[in-house]
Amino acid sequence: MVRTVAALAGCAAVALIGVAPEPQVTGTSHIQVWLAPDLVGAEQFAAAVSTPGNPRFHHYLSPDTYTAQFGPSASQAAAVSDWLTSAGMSDVRISSGRDYVSASGPASALDAPKSLEAAVLGVTGLGTSTESSASAASFAQTTAAHPATCSRYWAEHVRTFSPAYRGLTKGSLPICGYSARQLRAAYGANWAFTGRGQTIALTESEAPTAMLQTLRKYARRNHLPAPKPSQYRELDLGGGDCTARSASQYNDEAEMDSEAVYAMAPSADQLMVVGAGCDEDQALLNAVLAVLKGDGHRPSASIVSNSWQIPIGDLPPHTVHAITVRAAAEGVGLYFSSGDTPGLTTTASDPFVTAVGGTTLGLGAGNNRIFETGWSNNSAMADAGKWSDIGITGAGGGTSTVYAQPAYQKGVVPPSMSHVRVGGRTAVNRAVPDIAAVADLDTGMLTGYTADGRYQTQVNAGTSLAAPLVAGMVADAQQGQRSSFGFINPLIYKLSGTRALRDVLPVTPTMPQQNRAAYTPATAEDSATVDVFDSRGPDTDQVTAKGYDTITGVGTPNGLAFILGLRIAS
Repeated sequence: MVRTVAALAGCAAVALIGVAPEPQVTGTSHIQVWLAPDLVGAEQFAAAVSTPGNPRFHHYLSPDTYTAQFGPSASQAAAVSDWLTSAGMSDVRISSGRDYVSASGPASALDAPKSLEAAVLGVTGLGTSTESSASAASFAQTTAAHPATCSRYWAEHVRTFSPAYRGLTKGSLPICGYSARQLRAAYGANWAFTGRGQTIALTESEAPTAMLQTLRKYARRNHLPAPKPSQYRELDLGGGDCTARSASQYNDEAEMDSEAVYAMAPSADQLMVVGAGCDEDQALLNAVLAVLKGDGHRPSASIVSNSWQIPIGDLPPHTVHAITVRAAAEGVGLYFSSGDTPGLTTTASDPFVTAVGGTTLGLGAGNNRIFETGWSNNSAMADAGKWSDIGITGAGGGTSTVYAQPAYQKGVVPPSMSHVRVGGRTAVNRAVPDIAAVADLDTGMLTGYTADGRYQTQVNAGTSLAAPLVAGMVADAQQGQRSSFGFINPLIYKLSGTRALRDVLPVTPTMPQQNRAAYTPATAEDSATVDVFDSRGPDTDQVTAKGYDTITGVGTPNGLAFILGLRIAS
């Protein structure tokens, strides 16, 4: 499930300049004033090093060289630092890459001078501590259930129900949680390409419990080679824990990310970077930056999986954009979950990230693909002999109102999905997502975690499962290459329509009913529910369609053809 970095209880990250602020917060804030780099020059360079055929293709910059060439100037950072000091803020520091200036003190004392307008992108950390608005627990379910409530493979157990819901009276019981073997079969992971020599970073807001020990048990139960101690590292950025965590259900988000990567790329190294602090936007952005800064000579990883989102409106989009452009210029691919509700997010909308959408995936007893469709479910709950609609769950996507259509999407994204009304005119803009993998909880992954000293399991999913699955496949393809793929979108759009990608199609009325819905029978505690797979988008602005679509992008990875396609295209 995607963590939503939300604007709750005054915790929104807002700009002091150019954006109307939230009601001011009393007390001490730990803020970061994000500085404006040479975005025009950096964008041009990032596009050049990411585009096949360009003379600069794959000629990346080191973190220090990027700062010197495109980063905010030393005088710009000093001016902001002087302003914060004069405003009475304490512990004023300029970050090593000059991406931001941090400070502590009463945010109510800040009043930015107009002379700094061009130097500042935005400010994070102005609010008080809150929990993320959506935790992994809300998209997880335990597997200690009666066998009749789930299926080991699609349609192992089919149930009829009454009355009909959206014309259906039959559905398959949800999957008990796909194993690594099933997921590897679904996306054609190949034992000749296991991510050897590659490092995948995972950015998290909470540290897992005994992750290496948990990963070893996951590997053993899933018949994967045991991870070596050197394959897993954890970097905790510190900063204090001022977020109240819910203990109602274990949050296995970090475990799912690590295990999903391991399932697809068992020889790759993992670097889990845990952000910290009261402002989750800020903590997670800092986790990404920590990877990009590396040791100054090279970033810490060339692939970064980000199973979280920043909603539109939480902070100015260019605060994120400055980081994504830096990543592309350094040869680092950022993979962001597209979100677990219809619509767009600030993070996935950026044209320099690979936005990973979601699917519903039905695998048969022999791991054969029965169907894969865009994740968009109409859900209902039994209520006094009737079905009561409880809304739509599905992968995020749509058309940005901020960013123009990038060159790599031209000729691939149809006008019906690239045209959007902005300010009374029709613009041709960035469409989301770019690629996809399984994300529906009805067909989720069996995740292992350690709690109370015991290894336990539960089903988890969301596009935060899809992102590390795709990141793992990219690591497989990158194995043995002379340089990293970096920002991969120009490559995958070049592969659109080829065997490298499976085109994800909508369900049709001619399909068996059990392949069009998941049904969960009632228990002593819960009412029966039904999820109807309806990815034609009548209730949202998104659709699953032939070719590119706004739920699954250009499709899902197709095994060896995907791996070899990336290697040849790069």
